[in-house]
Amino acid sequence: MVAPLKTSRQSEKIWPSEVPPRWGGTSGATRNKARQTLNLKNMTFKEKLQAGKFLVTSEIGPPKGIEVKQLLEDADLIRTRVDAINVTDLQSSVMRLGSLAVCFLLKQHGFEPIYQVTCRDRNRLALQSDILSAAALGIENLLILTGDHPALGDHPEAKPVFDLDSVQLLQVVKKLQEGSDMKGNKLIGQPPKFCMGAVVNPGADPLEPQIIKMEKKIAAGAEFFQTQAVYEIKTFENFLSKTKHIKTPVMAGIVLLKSAGMARYMNKNVAGVFVPDNLIKEMEAAKDKVATSIEIASRLIRELKPMCRGIHIMPIGWDKVVPKVLEASGF
Repeated sequence: MVAPLKTSRQSEKIWPSEVPPRWGGTSGATRNKARQTLNLKNMTFKEKLQAGKFLVTSEIGPPKGIEVKQLLEDADLIRTRVDAINVTDLQSSVMRLGSLAVCFLLKQHGFEPIYQVTCRDRNRLALQSDILSAAALGIENLLILTGDHPALGDHPEAKPVFDLDSVQLLQVVKKLQEGSDMKGNKLIGQPPKFCMGAVVNPGADPLEPQIIKMEKKIAAGAEFFQTQAVYEIKTFENFLSKTKHIKTPVMAGIVLLKSAGMARYMNKNVAGVFVPDNLIKEMEAAKDKVATSIEIASRLIRELKPMCRGIHIMPIGWDKVVPKVLEASGF
């Protein structure tokens, strides 16, 4: 057997250009496909992004406490099915275990996390410090968001910070990667390196401000986008038609519907998200709401797949359902 070569990442291996004996007698196309499969398996999220792979990510919300056994078990269900796992940062302004700690735990267990960082709770000092801390812990991916206002969460009296917005924080991370803080002070030693992502809402009305901000985020260093929930294919098509000039990969967001009531709540309270009446009626009539939710999500994913560079699933607590959604979607 040809000995595999070690890469700079000790836990990964790649085959040399010679074909290993176990592929002897197969066609060149089969050997090439097998090599590509191995290479993809050993690629980082950023390398897959740059290689043009269709990407699949899912989202995990840290617990309201320090018990992470269930979280790690849920993550293990999708270990071989997703390219990375987003970890939310006090999602919906609800106090929870920190995203940075959970990202580090996932990293220790062999997952590739995407560290979500919101501008809501920290000033520019703390934001820069936490991002440097992430790099020191081996976390390679960031998703930069402004964040929900604390008034929406379980500590509505909390003081919002919003010292920076998402565009400004992307600019700050870009400077950190160039070797200095946002004031121009030089960092000591090797600067951090990240794959930086941002968010966009394809259903926003009007859409033009979203596109302008999207362009600013790209100029600030965003390398990929994950979208707000998409339930209307035509809305997403309209977004794509108006962003033809943008080449940065877009991953369409899928939020699992749990009930008709949830759908109506989003229509009323979540800007830029609209669940069509036919989907609401489908959930209302469902005898098995989980099965119907899986069917709706997988149907949307199959329709969206030819239009975008990836899918981002937001299960909102239904983490155990994600493998079934991916299987029904052909992943």
